[in-house]
Amino acid sequence: MAGKLDHLRNVALIGHSGAGKTSVAEAMLFTAKASNRLGKVDDGSSVLDFEAEEVKRRISISAACHHFDWKKHAIHFVDTPGDDNFLAETRAALQVVDGALVIVDAVDGVKVGTEKVWSYADHSKLPRLVFINKMERERADFNKAVQEISNTLQAKPVLLQIPIGQEASFKGVVDLVAMKAYSFDSTGKFVEGPIPAELADEVESRRGDLLNFAAESDDVLIEKFLEEGQLSTEEILQGLRLGTLGGNFVPVLCGGATQNLGVNLLMDAINAYLPSPTDRGAISGINPKTKEEISLEADPDGPFCAYVFKTVADPYAGRLSIFRIYSGTLKADSTVWNAGKEAAERFGQLFLPEGKNQKSVESSGPGTFAAVAKLKETVTGDTLCEEAKPIILPTPEPYKTVVTFAVEPKSRGDEDKVFSSISRLIEEDPSLSLTRTAETKEILLSGMGQVHIEATVEKLKRKFGVEVNLKTPKVPYRETIKNSTKVQGKYKRQSGGRGQYGDTWLDISPLPRGGGFEFVDKIVGGVIPKQYIPAVEKGIVEAMLEGELSGNPVVDVKVMLYDGSFHEVDSSEMAFKIAGSMGFKKGFMACQPTLLEPVMQMKVTVPEDFMGDIIGDLNGRRGRVLGVDSKGSLQIITANVPLSEVQHYQPDLTSKTGGRGTFEMEFSHYEEVPPPLAEKIIAQAKAAKEKE
Repeated sequence: MAGKLDHLRNVALIGHSGAGKTSVAEAMLFTAKASNRLGKVDDGSSVLDFEAEEVKRRISISAACHHFDWKKHAIHFVDTPGDDNFLAETRAALQVVDGALVIVDAVDGVKVGTEKVWSYADHSKLPRLVFINKMERERADFNKAVQEISNTLQAKPVLLQIPIGQEASFKGVVDLVAMKAYSFDSTGKFVEGPIPAELADEVESRRGDLLNFAAESDDVLIEKFLEEGQLSTEEILQGLRLGTLGGNFVPVLCGGATQNLGVNLLMDAINAYLPSPTDRGAISGINPKTKEEISLEADPDGPFCAYVFKTVADPYAGRLSIFRIYSGTLKADSTVWNAGKEAAERFGQLFLPEGKNQKSVESSGPGTFAAVAKLKETVTGDTLCEEAKPIILPTPEPYKTVVTFAVEPKSRGDEDKVFSSISRLIEEDPSLSLTRTAETKEILLSGMGQVHIEATVEKLKRKFGVEVNLKTPKVPYRETIKNSTKVQGKYKRQSGGRGQYGDTWLDISPLPRGGGFEFVDKIVGGVIPKQYIPAVEKGIVEAMLEGELSGNPVVDVKVMLYDGSFHEVDSSEMAFKIAGSMGFKKGFMACQPTLLEPVMQMKVTVPEDFMGDIIGDLNGRRGRVLGVDSKGSLQIITANVPLSEVQHYQPDLTSKTGGRGTFEMEFSHYEEVPPPLAEKIIAQAKAAKEKE
């Protein structure tokens, strides 16, 4: 079995949006005869980009899994998104693979998306290969791309190939390991030929670099290389593999995926240089009962353990849970244990995911991606194992959303349907979050960017038939007071028969910011019977729900009930509740009321070149910069900024930094709104109320 595992690879294809990850994956499937046509993203024939939202935008939105066999090796891969809006899928995929294939566009070079996914691969300590794609395109520049891999990604590129021509004249590569030249045709096949004379000097130079890198990976090899000046092909392969697995350098290949140029040699390199499950070593987790750390080897006969990294929500078929198996062998018609939920999960068929389809299999073992349908409790991030040997694998940090929209159903009365349908989509995409706010009475949908939210809304309509409008959320303002007063709240009504009577005297004063509400009973001598005092407090609390300035909740107020009177017959709880409410409303307006706004603490990460512009922009948004820290070549600006000024910050930051800036924010505190702005907000609130 170990021999079989040594010939298994699982890989994530990563890179910036548009670099051609899906095209490379499609070409590999076609070359390995796992698909009968060369699927293309641009004409919607892709096996992997199959969702309507992906076909429309011509980008990957979801991570797609597939597999193929190549030269006695089994390759399982995940094709990941490169667009900023959907990188949560990429992060999840990189957690469950053993290696990464980084696609770099020969025309555009290393872009900001490449930097981001490269940093994710660094975090997961993944060995990787680089494939410089689109060599046949106009303005393709192989050497420039290699230089950017070195300079921008701070990597050590080791060229396994150099191109023969580029742009329209790109026709093949020189393999620097085998020292052979290959010319391609459009079927992906190649013809071996002599190394072009004009490339002889470059070949010699690059071959020398490659030998140095291979030799430095192993003490025995470096000793032989220093003595003899040469290594055999097997020794070069051994040295390159050791160096790649150790993260010492990154092998680089090139080609053109849409015309299937050089993809077969790339597949050879995946077999040769990327790790097997046994190369990556044991996985560590925690026993949920004893809290002890457990290590599991990639052993087909070991205890079963798998991590669910993706869920597909289907309104008819239910959930499809896709997972990476780390240990043990899973068979169809089995029961697994969800260690986090402490629940047994029974399933029937076991599948290997193949893009939008699934292939039914009898069993699946370590290193593979597998799927089962209709698990009741299991969601993304859960560990499946054996009940007798429970283990929980680590999960990544929760995603921090950067944009929020209010979601309004197009059909009246559909609020609950909207909420439940989006909740189903969150099972599929945990980087979304959904809240329902009592104060603004809105359903709020948060995500990783505007395109992310728009694609979710399209999916909501397609999968669940629910249509919604997106709006900028209302800012949850608050009202408070700056002075104190004493006021009478008296309610007296006589209309024949038993009347209503409640009389209160209130001392209203401000509390420090964040103080909330405090009610103090200072009644002595029974001037108000004890049974009516809770009703006074209730009336005040209800009055505070909608302040007199703008209809927003009142906060940071202390109310002391210190005097009053009652009527033996006409007094009641209702009368004292109304009296308390009346007194508070009247007193509130006499205490110099003011409007408060939520202030967010933001951390904006940008390259140093953009720091001045971004600080200036934050100041222009009424922000207050608290400090600047460095992290490598990046600057992290911490600032407090009113929420109303940064509700659409993400597209602005992207525009100002060319996509190189990122940010996260969380609620910090409430602050007083400047008077001119407060007047405008109050006027708008009153106008809106009159319309109702």
